[in-house]
Amino acid sequence: MTNLTGKVALVTGASKGLGKSMAEALGRAGAQCILASRDAGLLEVVEKTIRAEGGAATSHECDVLSEASVAALRDRVAGQYGKIHILINNAGVNVRKPVTEFTMDEWRRVIDTNLTGAFLMCRDFVPLMTGQGYGRIINLTSIMSHVALPHRAAYAASKAGLLGFTKALALELAPERITVNGISPGPIATEMNRPIIENPEANKQFISRIPIGGWGRVEDIGALALYLCSDAASFMTGTDLVIDGGWTAQ
Repeated sequence: MTNLTGKVALVTGASKGLGKSMAEALGRAGAQCILASRDAGLLEVVEKTIRAEGGAATSHECDVLSEASVAALRDRVAGQYGKIHILINNAGVNVRKPVTEFTMDEWRRVIDTNLTGAFLMCRDFVPLMTGQGYGRIINLTSIMSHVALPHRAAYAASKAGLLGFTKALALELAPERITVNGISPGPIATEMNRPIIENPEANKQFISRIPIGGWGRVEDIGALALYLCSDAASFMTGTDLVIDGGWTAQ
């Protein structure tokens, strides 16, 4: 059920963290992985890892903030592969500060990367997915789509918007048998959370709020993404899967 041989999968923000884990999981399942990120150097490391495990991958520098960059990636992918089957919108940023201290550039960078970037990717790549009777789009939402914390105003706004976008797009693409779902990670030990993890007091306080008693692993998200791309999840669309160690159950 999780064999993705013959499928072409595009993952943004694939150079590290959740994107890297998801790309590696799809690569191990047989998918041809297209790795996209602004960091070409780190992408090459991920590409080599996938190839070393017997998978297939290519790296492409792309900035989801740029309409022109996304269009250029679309043209390269169309020319090389002709189509894609899986799109994972993972590229994201966070700025932690009181809303009264945000600059307009900071606000726009968070909203545009996390929300508008997913829109641009879907707008340009959905035409390469239609007409096949199969397709998977996964948007990396967040528990901040459902709950919030102080100093996360821009991030929470972007992720709540992304969840709404996910539901609307799922309805649009259902006739094409393209499913669109969100994955809402909670406290996962990624580079984005390093400021908390590396602060002993902040880390202790944060872990005390996680019912399961510790940070989640990036591999947990990779396994969930693989499930959503499999035939086992063909009837699941327009929903959001929360994977948070019990955080939102409180």
